[in-house]
Amino acid sequence: MDFKLTPEQEMIRDMVRDFTEKNIKPVAALYDEEKQFPYENLKKMANLGLMGMNIPVEFGGSEVGVVAYSLAITEIAKGCASHAVTTSVTNMVAEVIYEFGQEEIKRKHVPKLCNGQYPAGSFAITEPHTGSDAGNIRTTAIRQKEAYVLNGSKTLITSGEASGVTVTWAITDRNAKKGKGISAFVIEKGTPGFIIGKAEEKMGHRASQTNELVFDQCTVPANCLLGKEGEGFKIAMMELDGGRIGIGSLALGVGFSAIDFAIEYVKEREAFGKPLSSFEAIQWMIADSYTELEAAQLLVLRAAYLKETHQPFTKEASMAKLFATETARDVTIRAVQMLGGYGYTRDYPVERYLRDIIGTTLYEGTSEVQRIVISREILKD
Repeated sequence: MDFKLTPEQEMIRDMVRDFTEKNIKPVAALYDEEKQFPYENLKKMANLGLMGMNIPVEFGGSEVGVVAYSLAITEIAKGCASHAVTTSVTNMVAEVIYEFGQEEIKRKHVPKLCNGQYPAGSFAITEPHTGSDAGNIRTTAIRQKEAYVLNGSKTLITSGEASGVTVTWAITDRNAKKGKGISAFVIEKGTPGFIIGKAEEKMGHRASQTNELVFDQCTVPANCLLGKEGEGFKIAMMELDGGRIGIGSLALGVGFSAIDFAIEYVKEREAFGKPLSSFEAIQWMIADSYTELEAAQLLVLRAAYLKETHQPFTKEASMAKLFATETARDVTIRAVQMLGGYGYTRDYPVERYLRDIIGTTLYEGTSEVQRIVISREILKD
C-alpha cells in the first residue's frame, strides 16, 4: 500500500497552500467580522482550476482527481472555512450537473461554474420541516407540456444568493412511495418565480452565504431535469457521499490551523517561569491532537481514493466525515484551552476556528446521520 502523493498532487497542494497564505489568511478575520462574501478570491481560485477539480477539461474543469481535491480543500480551510465550504459546494454542483444533466444544460452551466463566471453554485435539498429527512420534502414540480412548474421552499442553502445556478429537488409523483417520486432540477439565477429569501445569521462560516430559497410558480424547461423523473433521491444521496469528503477535508484544515496556532502560542507564553510548551499537560494535548488529525486525514484520503478509482465509497465517506469533523472539533476546543482566557477572545483566531468547526458536524448530514449510514452499510454487507 503506497501512501505517497503523486508529484501532481503535491504540486496542487503546495500551490493552494501558497495561494491561501497570500490571499485568504490576510482577509479571513475581516471577512468573518463583516460577513463579506469573497467574490474576488473565488474568481482567482476558479482561474487556478479549483472550482471544477473533477470536471473534464472539455467542460472547463481541471480534472485533477478527488485526492487532489481533498488536499486543496484542506489547505483552503486552513485559511478560511467560508472560502472552503463555498469551493466544496460549487465543485459538488458542477459534478452533479456534469454527471446527470442533458448535454445542452451541461454545456451551458458547467463551464461557468468552473471558470468563475458564476461566483458559486448551490445545492438545495433541505426544507424547513424536514432537516435530515430528505425523502420527506414537500416542494413540488408539476409537468406542463415542455416545462415543469415548481412550488415550495428550501432552507439553509449555502451560497444561495451568490449562486449562478442551483440544483434543487422536488416531488414529481405524489403517489410514489417515500423517496421514489422525487426529481432533481437545474435552476438558473434570475428565473421568474425563483426567489432568494432571507440570509441566515450564523455562528460561524460568516463569510459564506446561507439563504432561504422560494419557488413560486417557478417555470423551467423540461431539459432542466437531471437524470430521469423519480431518480432525484438516488442522485442526491450519491452526490452527498462526495460532499462528505469535501466537508471532512474542510474540517481537517480548521483543526490543523487551530492546533498549529496554539503550539506557536504555548512556545512563547510563559507560566511559573517557563514556557507553557514545557508542561506535560500541554505536550499531551499536542500529541493527541496531531495523532488524531493524521488518523482522520487517512480516512478522508481513503474515501477520496475510492471515489477517484470508481469504487464504492458510501460507508468510507461517512466514516471519514464523522471522524474528521468530530476530531477537528475536539482539537479546536483543546486549542482554545491551550490559550486559556485569550482563546475565548477575538484577539486570536482560535475563537473563529471554534465557531467555524461546529458547522462541519452539521453540513452534508449531521454526525448522527453519518452513524445511521455507516451502520446501515455494515449491516447490509
